[in-house]
Amino acid sequence: MTMSVALPRKSITETVLGKVGGIYYGSSYNNNNHQKKRGRSNHESIDDDDEGDGSTTMELMQLGAERTKTVLILMSDTGGGHRASAEAIRDAFQLEYGDEYRIIVKDVWKEYTGWPLNDMERSYKFMVKHVQLWKVAFHSTSPRWIHSFYLAAIAAFYAKEVEAGLMEYKPDIIISVHPLMQHIPLWVLKWQGLQKKVIFVTVITDLNSCHPTWFHPGVNRCYCPSQEVAKRALVDGLEESQVRVFGLPIRPSFARAVLSKDELREELEMDPNLPAVLLMGGAEGMGPVKKTAIALGDSLFDEELGKPIGQLIIICGRNKVLVSSLESVEWKIPVKIRGFETQMEKWMGACDCIITKAGPGTIAEALIRGLPIILNDYIPGQEKGNVPYVVDNGAGVFTRSASETAKLVAEWFSTKTEELKRMSENSLKLAQPEAVFDIVKDIHELACQRGPLANIPYMLTSSFTSII
Repeated sequence: MTMSVALPRKSITETVLGKVGGIYYGSSYNNNNHQKKRGRSNHESIDDDDEGDGSTTMELMQLGAERTKTVLILMSDTGGGHRASAEAIRDAFQLEYGDEYRIIVKDVWKEYTGWPLNDMERSYKFMVKHVQLWKVAFHSTSPRWIHSFYLAAIAAFYAKEVEAGLMEYKPDIIISVHPLMQHIPLWVLKWQGLQKKVIFVTVITDLNSCHPTWFHPGVNRCYCPSQEVAKRALVDGLEESQVRVFGLPIRPSFARAVLSKDELREELEMDPNLPAVLLMGGAEGMGPVKKTAIALGDSLFDEELGKPIGQLIIICGRNKVLVSSLESVEWKIPVKIRGFETQMEKWMGACDCIITKAGPGTIAEALIRGLPIILNDYIPGQEKGNVPYVVDNGAGVFTRSASETAKLVAEWFSTKTEELKRMSENSLKLAQPEAVFDIVKDIHELACQRGPLANIPYMLTSSFTSII
C-alpha cells in the first residue's frame, strides 16, 4: 500500500541549495558550492526539482517496512590502500546484506573543498617520491597540539563545504578509511546535533606504525588491523569499548578465493614444476624492480646443471617503460612480465614467495595466500612498522640488496626449502582473511542497536566558530 503526501513549498534556502541527496523526504537538492555533475547508482531515485508552484510528493512504503540505510565511506587516493579498503568494505556489505545498505565511496575533500585538501593525492605522490619530505611531514605533524591546530585551521575554511558534502548523501553510517577523514566530519555532526544519530567508525589501514590523526575519541568504533595499533589507540584516548581488532579489510574476491596452485599455473601458462617467485613493483612499478629481476635471473639458473631452479613473475604496474625494458632482456629462466593486474589472487596463488615493498595491503594479501615475504623497501612513517610486523612474526625478511634477495630466493628453492615451508606456515597463522566481514558485521550490529532509523534531519548551519 502506498500513499502520496503533499509537502510544503520549498523555502528559499532549499531552492538555493537545489538537489542534495535523495533520502531526505524523498526529494532532491543541488549543492551550488561545486559545478560537477555526479552519476548515481541505479537504485537511487532522484526526482527533478520543482521550481514552480507545484508540490513535491513522497511515497510511504507499507507500514513497518524499514528503508535502506545509507553508508558513506570517506577515502582519499593518497596511496592505493585507502581506496582498496573502501571497496573491500563496500563489496562485503553487498555480499552480506544486499539492498539493506546503499554504499557510497567518496573523496569528499577532492569533490567539495579547495587547496590543499583537494590536492592531497598529487602532494602525497610528490612527497613519497622525495621520501625525506614525507618523513618530515609525517613526524612533524604527529604531536597532538600541531595536528589539532592545522585541522582546526582547515576546518575554519572548509567545514561548510564538507557539511554540504554530507548533506548530499545524508548518511546513516559514516566509515572513514583515511586519517584525515575523522575530525572535520565529526565536527559537522556535532554542530548538526547528529553525533548520537549517525554511526561513525574508523577503519585503520596501516598495519603497525600509524599517524595519531587516525585516533579520534568521538567515533563509535575504531577497527584496528593489529594488537600493536589497538594499543596505540588506547594510549591516544580511545576506550576499550570503542576498539576492535579484526585485521586489514581485503576484498572478498581475494579473501575467500578457493584456488588450486596446479590449476592456476596451467591457466596462467606457467611452468607446472618449477617454484615461482613474484616480484612486485606496486601500481606504479617503482623501486629496484629491474635490478632485482636481473639478479634473480642469474641466481635461479644452475650453471652446473645448465637449467633453471625457479621461475619469475614480474608485476610492473602502470610502468610501461619498465615493461619494455624487461622484455628486451634475454632470460635464462622462465619469466612472465605483466603490467597492471586486477587478479592478484591468481598470481599470488600460483607463486611460492613474494618480493615487495612494505605496503599493508600487499602484505595482508600475501599472508592470506601463505607466501613468505621479502620486503625490499618501505615508506617512512606509516610503512616502517610493517617490517617488524612481518619479520618478528617469522613470515618474512627485510633486505634492500638485490643480490642478497636473489641469493635468498635461490636458497629457498634449493637448499633451504624447510625454511620456506616454515615461513609459509607463519604467514597463514598471521593472516586474517575474514577481517572485512567481521568489520561489516560489527557495523551492522551497531546499526541494529540504534533500532529503526528515521530520516536524519541534516540541515545547513550558519557557523562553526563556536565548535572549532
